[in-house]
Amino acid sequence: MSLIHKIGLTLIKNVGHVTAKQLLVHFGSAEAVFKARKRQLLQIPGIGELTANLILRNNALAEAEKHVLFIDKHQIQVLFYTDDNYPERLKGCYDAPILLYYKGNADLNQSRIISVVGTRRATAYGRQLCKQLAEHLSPYNVIIVSGLAYGIDVASHKESLSHNIPTVGVMAHGLDRIYPALHKTIAQKMVLNGGLLTEFLPGTNPDKENFPKRNRIIAGISDATIVVEATAKGGALITADIAGSYNRDVYAFPGRTEDQYSEGCNFLIKTNRAALINHAKDLVYYLGWEELVPEKEGLQVQLPINLSKDEQQIVALLQDTSMGIDELATRLNVSLSKLAMRLLNLEMQGILISLPGKVYKLN
Repeated sequence: MSLIHKIGLTLIKNVGHVTAKQLLVHFGSAEAVFKARKRQLLQIPGIGELTANLILRNNALAEAEKHVLFIDKHQIQVLFYTDDNYPERLKGCYDAPILLYYKGNADLNQSRIISVVGTRRATAYGRQLCKQLAEHLSPYNVIIVSGLAYGIDVASHKESLSHNIPTVGVMAHGLDRIYPALHKTIAQKMVLNGGLLTEFLPGTNPDKENFPKRNRIIAGISDATIVVEATAKGGALITADIAGSYNRDVYAFPGRTEDQYSEGCNFLIKTNRAALINHAKDLVYYLGWEELVPEKEGLQVQLPINLSKDEQQIVALLQDTSMGIDELATRLNVSLSKLAMRLLNLEMQGILISLPGKVYKLN
């Protein structure tokens, strides 16, 4: 399929991503769309006289030819909706772009991809969480996606690179620039271990309306979205909502109730729009990645020697399994109130972790 025709399809006025997909389904290729007759176009639901005339009479192919010269010169990969290398996760989203521009070496169809988003005014707490995520996820063959913006975005990219994790930045402008310019050096490193991705043609400015569009790609290309720090309003919450609308997992780190930059995370958790995670290992558990890194033979968890007899019984019951608090209370023949205190003590010591539904397992 001609690259000029692929790009040209995105340049026709009144033809958005959904309409473009309808045209591709109906005609089979971008070239066939440009060869279509008016009566054929009018048979497609949603295409009226105006759109049909714009498809028949435009200078999209001439404009596309100019962009192809830039793309070839700068070795930019073009990922078209029907291509095998187009991100499959994103393809399942109804408003996915029909064309992406990419520079990098990361496989966008790798089996494990997560996105990390948050405030542009990251605190030391937020940056530390980004570091923790990268440290703990480094053995799991994962790609970390973010938006290359100030704050949590760039912190997640930097920590990914420092732990040799491929990281992809999704941009709200063309690949002929880096915004913000301060991140040019890290962007160059990301091309060598990860990549830069956008739906926007070279020459597109980082206009305000482009950022929500960028956010849907961050959400759609990933298995899960992790909100590290977020205010009550902003792009991170928009990305989380989009991820939820795509039926993707959303997780958030909690913060202090009076902390402005955790207000958004706490809200997502409180309204059940995100699952609470206290540590990256919680994320690994939720996503079912635990079995991917087997424990080394001969190593055992060393439990504190000062555990009470009751606490030792709890630990024994949870060996190689998880269990709800009601079942634990029945097996131990103890009241829920007493058991809750013992579980809390074990949790505070890091011996076990609490899962949704008051289920517990050894850490």
